[in-house]
Amino acid sequence: MQFRDTEFNTIVPTKIVGPISITFNNIKEDVFSPVATFETPLWYSIKRGALVSQKADGINVYVQDDGMTRSVIFYTENLHKALYCQQWIEQNNLKISEVISLSSRYAKLKKLTTEVVGNLVFLRLNIFVGNASGHNMVTKAADAVIKLIKEQCFVSYSSISGNICADKKNSAINGLLGRGKRCIAEIFVPEKICNTILRTTSKKIVDLNIHKNLLGSILAGSVRSANAHFANILLAMYLATGQDVANIVEGSQGITFAELREDGLYFSVNIPNMIVGTVGVGKEQNFVKRNLQIMKCDGNSETESCRLSAIICATVLCSELSLLAAQTNEGELMQAHIKFERNKLCM
Repeated sequence: MQFRDTEFNTIVPTKIVGPISITFNNIKEDVFSPVATFETPLWYSIKRGALVSQKADGINVYVQDDGMTRSVIFYTENLHKALYCQQWIEQNNLKISEVISLSSRYAKLKKLTTEVVGNLVFLRLNIFVGNASGHNMVTKAADAVIKLIKEQCFVSYSSISGNICADKKNSAINGLLGRGKRCIAEIFVPEKICNTILRTTSKKIVDLNIHKNLLGSILAGSVRSANAHFANILLAMYLATGQDVANIVEGSQGITFAELREDGLYFSVNIPNMIVGTVGVGKEQNFVKRNLQIMKCDGNSETESCRLSAIICATVLCSELSLLAAQTNEGELMQAHIKFERNKLCM
């Protein structure tokens, strides 16, 4: 049997979870998150974290940085010419920025970094891309930059992608310099709420975060990453909002932080590589349009992709907090999976 250019209508179970209480851009509001997954306990995990956000004072979310990356490689005859090319690039940011701006009305150069290896020159571009995720925009900009540098430095083309972007790969450079949106969310959970809703204590969550997320990740050799399951929520929300889901590879890099306070728990998640957009490929699907509308990310706001990333970040926090709470109690995680995966009860 042969299949040629055949499209199949596939359905991933999706639920709208919330409300989650967040404060973003100094505005406090309740938001809802579309979550597409076959791992049904995730809905209930997020729901419990959302309830915590309502009973506590909500989740504060910040988007610290916003820029998509693409790296290119130039080939030269020798090290002397490679170093000359590197120097020219670093001294001509303005010319490079102008070429990038001409490639798209949205593209703006934020920063660039270079590195020489032998006779090769690696250039990493970080570009603001508006409300798009920006994969194609930064590639188009990189093509224009390649042409400019070839003319000015008499070097040869080696590759449009030099792997220090680093696109859909685990890397230290993305954790350090970021790719996409750099998002941080925090919440303070009073001890009473830890006891009642999360059925645990602040101290147990802090201890588990140290033992599991920090020490366990070090033993595993994780690269700038110490969290329980960021990837679960990122994949589910990327699917629901029409994103390139392969970006969960770098997106799942991040750190969960927990600190014991006198009267409760301070809890935070840091996601330095969230790659999302509200326009572009994937957003034409009806279910995506509906989900973005529910999140109030379907208009013409210049910052709506940042709003989308903020909601996703808050949702990650909800589930990360709920999962760690469950794992402080022996047997609870497995019992939850049996309860929610083997019966067909709806939320």
